[in-house]
Amino acid sequence: MLGAKVKAKTKQKSSKVSNQHIDRSSEDEGMTNAPTLGNEYHDDFADDRSDYSEEEKDETEKTLEKLVFGDDEGFLQSLKRKSSAKGKELVLAPGAAVEASDVDEEQDLENVDDADLFFLDSGPGTGPSGPNITSSAGQTKDSEKNDQKSSIWWDSDDDRIVVSLASNSRLRKLRDTEADDVVSGRDYIHRLRRQYERLHPRPSWASAEAIKSGHARKRRRRDSAGSDIVSASEPEDENDSEEMSSLQAKPLAELLRSADSLIDTSATSKSSRFKLRPEVVDIHRLKDITSSSPSAITALSFHEKYPILLATAGPASTVFLHHVSPQSLNPNPLLTSLLLKRTPLHTVEFRPSSTTSTSSDLTQIFLSSRRRYMHTWHLSTGLIAKHTRPIYGNKSARATQRTLESFRPSPCGRYIALIGSSRKGGGIINILDASTMQWQCACRADGRGGVADFAWWKDGEGLAVLSKSGEVSEFSINERRIIARWIDEGNVGPTTIVIGGRSGKKGGLLGPDRWVITGSTSGIVNIYDRTTWGHPPPPPSSSTTTPTPSPSCLLSNAFTPSSPTPIRTLENFTTPISTLTLTPDPDSTLLIISSRWKKDALRLIHLPSCTVYRNWPTASTPLGRISSVAVTTWGGSGSGGAVAKNESGKGFWLCVGNEKGRIGMWEIRV
Repeated sequence: MLGAKVKAKTKQKSSKVSNQHIDRSSEDEGMTNAPTLGNEYHDDFADDRSDYSEEEKDETEKTLEKLVFGDDEGFLQSLKRKSSAKGKELVLAPGAAVEASDVDEEQDLENVDDADLFFLDSGPGTGPSGPNITSSAGQTKDSEKNDQKSSIWWDSDDDRIVVSLASNSRLRKLRDTEADDVVSGRDYIHRLRRQYERLHPRPSWASAEAIKSGHARKRRRRDSAGSDIVSASEPEDENDSEEMSSLQAKPLAELLRSADSLIDTSATSKSSRFKLRPEVVDIHRLKDITSSSPSAITALSFHEKYPILLATAGPASTVFLHHVSPQSLNPNPLLTSLLLKRTPLHTVEFRPSSTTSTSSDLTQIFLSSRRRYMHTWHLSTGLIAKHTRPIYGNKSARATQRTLESFRPSPCGRYIALIGSSRKGGGIINILDASTMQWQCACRADGRGGVADFAWWKDGEGLAVLSKSGEVSEFSINERRIIARWIDEGNVGPTTIVIGGRSGKKGGLLGPDRWVITGSTSGIVNIYDRTTWGHPPPPPSSSTTTPTPSPSCLLSNAFTPSSPTPIRTLENFTTPISTLTLTPDPDSTLLIISSRWKKDALRLIHLPSCTVYRNWPTASTPLGRISSVAVTTWGGSGSGGAVAKNESGKGFWLCVGNEKGRIGMWEIRV
């Protein structure tokens, strides 16, 4: 046994040596014996795999494999069943109707594109209607041809790009049929655009017709506007302003054309008076004017002819126009609004009707902010004009007018006065022509700190300028100079001034006004009666033996006392006076004073008795911190306000705006 084992080991070693000799010889001879060596190695791997032979499958595993994958016998039987059923399909009889319940939905939709199985319900007229739910390849080619015709330029590289739609799961929705796979770059762009417009339909303003109409509106505006007038908004907001103008023009034009039926023009008497009894006022609250402004109402004003209320939310750069109709089912509806982006409004005023113009429609609104330009809004046409160079005709005026934020139009409608910057301890007011926006003259008022406020005479021929030192300068536009100066009694830190009423005298040097009222930072209000100001003293009577010569100071000061005494001083407030408002009736029988620095700080004063009404406002009157006040007349004749024919009696409408953006409305009955 031992000898046999030794012989076997010796035989194995000799075979290994012979195999190594064969390998070296095969490498020397080249690749001629490679197949032989490959077969030898293959046999070795086969021997290794034979060591790990698969185990035989049991009956359970064979049954499961047959159920899942099938076998040859089942495949042949299925072929026999299909061949035997050929030609035995059910066919509908002629004229028979097909019901929806008899149709297999999965069989109908098996060839439908995935993107066409669903649609966005964005309103009536959207989504598939009828059987045309799929788009054919012919329609795609036609749309491509239309795109090629409408396109101005195509990139040649798009034709060389090839995109596979079936390989990417996100692009399969772009296929027209299931067989679609590879498309060109141009076709791929078209299908992307089609899919996007299917999910996001093109808006109406982006259609070709809307674009053409927009270009036509631009041309009309350029033709109608002057060289100094440009669009109100910035260039990027030009389309928004044009759309807004087209929406505003139609309703306001119709309202202004039909407003003559609401205005009583038959009565031409100017002597109608609104008589109020002192101490107790007959006032009733009306429904508040709804305002969606999130900021304070900084300005309120009524139109002198039409029943329109102008409300300004200065910090929000928004202007609201309301139709004043408190007795209707929908009281005081909003007519329109205007938003000037990035322009916080400071002063907004109606332009009064000019007495010298022949045009019957001068319904304009002036808007200004802390900028070197201002805007004009024409209500009848909806045009918004931007005046960029209103005072560039005079070099000195341009140097003193840094901003146009504070202005006031004249009652005659011919001029606009702008408060300039303080210079050398005094104040300057530049006066422009309201039609051409050209500089006319300037008023230089003496006094430390500049101009606190100013007020126009009722005839528009002059103005009273209140300096911050308490001196009032009377400026005449006809003479282009200051004709009188006087000192406000005890007024330290003046804030505002107002002029109104009628003196009843003609030929005065200081206009036809009777009342001049000033307010201060200490809450004191002085009321002056200037009936005799600007008129020479009456001649002495015959019974007087010694004539009384007129003082030379009165003659040189336009017969105006240099230190007049007020007929009444009101001390109801201890906070600065922010608003002084007189009613627009001929006699200005009511004065409204308010202060925004204290809650519910408002008082009504009867003129000429100068008594404060004690029954209103009460502790429960919802006023808040008052930021603006406006008053107009209703009923009567010759009232100077919006007079309604169907109103019985007469009185005043009072509107009060506060810092929360609310506008309260009250009715004062005469």
